[in-house]
Amino acid sequence: MGYMDPGNWATDLAAGSSSGYALLWVVALSSAMAMVLQSLCCRLGIATGLDLAQACRQLLPPAFHLPLWLLAELAIIACDLAELVGSAIALQFLFGLPLAWGVALTAADTLLLLVLQQQGLRRLEALVIALVALIGACFLVELVLLKPDWWAVAHGFVPNPLAMGNHHQLLLAAGILGATVMPHNLYLHSSLVQTRQWPDHPKARHWALRLATADMAIALAMAFLVNAAILVLAGGAFHGRGLPVVTDLGQAYRLLTPMLGTSLASLVFGVALLAAGQSSTITGTLAGQVVMEGFLDLRLPLWQRRLLTRGLALIPALATVLLLGDGATNRLLVLSQVVLSLQLPFAAIPLVWFCGQAKSMGNLRSPVVLQLVSWLCIGVIVSINLSLLVSLAGSLAF
Repeated sequence: MGYMDPGNWATDLAAGSSSGYALLWVVALSSAMAMVLQSLCCRLGIATGLDLAQACRQLLPPAFHLPLWLLAELAIIACDLAELVGSAIALQFLFGLPLAWGVALTAADTLLLLVLQQQGLRRLEALVIALVALIGACFLVELVLLKPDWWAVAHGFVPNPLAMGNHHQLLLAAGILGATVMPHNLYLHSSLVQTRQWPDHPKARHWALRLATADMAIALAMAFLVNAAILVLAGGAFHGRGLPVVTDLGQAYRLLTPMLGTSLASLVFGVALLAAGQSSTITGTLAGQVVMEGFLDLRLPLWQRRLLTRGLALIPALATVLLLGDGATNRLLVLSQVVLSLQLPFAAIPLVWFCGQAKSMGNLRSPVVLQLVSWLCIGVIVSINLSLLVSLAGSLAF
């Protein structure tokens, strides 16, 4: 669920509207890298019995603990900011609530999360599966209404680095990367995989790893299809039609009805956005709990952890709406995903390094090929982030 939150919507929408299908390959590459890194989370959790935050605290020098914890918390707040703003925008679409009211109202979803958590993890998972299915069905309807040029869509999956030839496209690519390979999910997944049970015999952990990896691959394949569908919808409906670039969710909601010829398109879009915002908030809260407990050995009640994260996210969201107006919310969404991208190496590099250590991983140590692929992913992530920073520095200099 964390891989299809409103932050993904904002970046995919902006990319499709401005570039058509040209950045679909970035979505595909980011999803593939996410699968590699999440498979390492399964491997770390099953081999060591530690989540990523606990492993950082136990296996890294103390000087790294506080900076890594603060960066992880920053990523969680950025993610929660996207979920908060996305939910508020959906409430505005569907019920006409002023955006500032919607932002404030989202603080109440803490109560819903508490109720769900008390019902047990399995029921929480069942709800998330139902919401994912709802979102997937909504976009299936949208694509049926759109009738895109599937040959052009297929061509968009061909890697084309020249599509990131300017600062705006590079910013979107970094946003897609941060929205797709989300750092807080690395902490969360390495913990959640340990909620499964397996027999106590030598081969059991290998089977557990295979099943967990298959489970992860199926889930992220579904998330990839949804993210690709958002970009295809934006590219097919808004790009190359003589319209100004559609850069925010509100424009998309209003324009879908005249572009696709039915009000059903806008309604389905709003329902899916609300489902994405409300369900993905679960992952941010659980990740925050894992990060705080792992780095600080401090466990807060879930409602306190939820209020802490949401309270910190409310400040920039309300300030943006009240001072800059509703139109600035999409820029805030994209910026939050860029923050996630910049933070990602600080979670991914320790993960890849831990999984390559025979002393802690035993016979579940990453094979050489997997280590090479993992470090290649790190290289791509760092390269995109450095290119973005250089581009930003150049634009500020002029």
